Amino acid sequence: MKKQDILKCVDHTLLAQGATWEEIRRICDDAIQYGTASVCIPPSYVEQAKQYVGNRMRVCTVIGFPNGYSVTAAKACETKTALEQGADEIDMVINIGWVKDGRYDLVEDEIRQLKNICGDHVLKVIVETCLLSREEKIRMCEAVTAAGADYIKTSTGFSTAGATFEDVELFAAHVGPGVKIKAAGGISSFDDAERFVALGASRLGTSRLVKLAKAEGLD
Repeated sequence: MKKQDILKCVDHTLLAQGATWEEIRRICDDAIQYGTASVCIPPSYVEQAKQYVGNRMRVCTVIGFPNGYSVTAAKACETKTALEQGADEIDMVINIGWVKDGRYDLVEDEIRQLKNICGDHVLKVIVETCLLSREEKIRMCEAVTAAGADYIKTSTGFSTAGATFEDVELFAAHVGPGVKIKAAGGISSFDDAERFVALGASRLGTSRLVKLAKAEGLD
């Protein structure tokens, strides 16, 4: 798989707490140059970034990030505001405590509410795999499918671990038709990225691949 094709799968990401507009602008420029799928940035920069990139790049942002335990009404408000300000894609974090309580009905309902707000906009659901058991991961595949979300996403990159090959393979075996997979967190090489894609991921959340492409002088 060509590196240029891998970059087309990348949500070029900057979600550090101290991210500045200059840094956001720079990753927008890099994303456009290297043809990534989107830039994934903090909600507070969505409006400014969308005005900057226009139709040249899709803007993705995060909701309930990184812990996921905001009330559903707050996540809904965040989502509506992000879309009004120009976000093209939404990555939400589930309430992991509800999963641990076995309240999959609440998790599924929250995802469905946010997907209803998103409409035709892409909704990706971050389940934070490093905190879940195998059974919980499978149940989340079922909930994400039933709620009508577009993607299940492995990780925030802010917890104890990121994406693993095993989790992407597990997702691929258990998500329903039409649900895609995003691997995120700790993807640090083109070889690993290619393997994630081969296992079933169609999006990759990372900042490192564009940096590698720049270092290699990739056009």
